[in-house]
Parts: sequence; structure tokens; C-alpha cells
Amino acid sequence: MDLPLRMDLVELSAFLDEAFPSAAARRAFGDIVSVAPGHVRMRLLPTPDMTRPGDIVSGPVLMGLVDVAGYAVVLAHIGPVAMAVTNTLTMNFLRACRREPVFADARLLKLGRRLAFCEVRLWQDDESRLTGQATVGYALP
Repeated sequence: MDLPLRMDLVELSAFLDEAFPSAAARRAFGDIVSVAPGHVRMRLLPTPDMTRPGDIVSGPVLMGLVDVAGYAVVLAHIGPVAMAVTNTLTMNFLRACRREPVFADARLLKLGRRLAFCEVRLWQDDESRLTGQATVGYALP
């Protein structure tokens, strides 16, 4: 999807810092690595408190990363609209994520006047070996 960007990496990161001022919340969401038309990549550096037994990154943490990556790709294309809210999230856990960097590639599927949809793919060492996949929908104000 080739739509013009309304926010670049710096603007998007600054907006998320303002929208989620808690340092703990920002750490839990990861960092934006790149922004391009129709695409945002984020990276999460998991900490021990984000894991479950077996030193595996917990499902709720991964779903949070997916949600923020999807939110970021939508905002990159509509601008700083804080009240774009999640209305659906379907998550598929494909393999365990070790406590190592986790990447989230969010791709915009549809951007309408009231709804936006994206797909988010999670991976670690090799982006062709997915650890998770999700579709996320957002209601736009």
C-alpha cells in the first residue's frame, strides 16, 4: 500500500513518548526502527520481567508489541491522532520467543475513513522464520 507518510520515525517516536509518558510503558512497547510507506518496524528488547517460565517472552507482552506496531503504522499515515483505538486483534503464536530482540513488522492493509487494518509479523533472528502473526483493526475518530 503506497500512501504518503504523515509522520516520520522521529515524529512518531516523539508522539508515542508523549502519549505513553511512563518509562516502564515505553520500555514494554519497544522502539521504532524504521518507517516507510505502508510499513513500520519495531524492536523490543525483552527484560526478565517480560518472561514466563522457561525464559520465554510472555504472550501479553508480544500482543502489546503487536498492538503498538499496528498503532504506529496507522499513525504514520493519518498523523498524530491519539484516539485511534484498537477494535480487534487476532494473534497467532507460531513459536516461542526467547529473551532476545523481537522484531515486529507492521504492514497497512486498509486505511478507510473510520477503520484501519494491518498485519503484524513477529520474528527474531531470521525474518523468514516467524514467531507470531496478527491482524489488528483500529477505529478512527
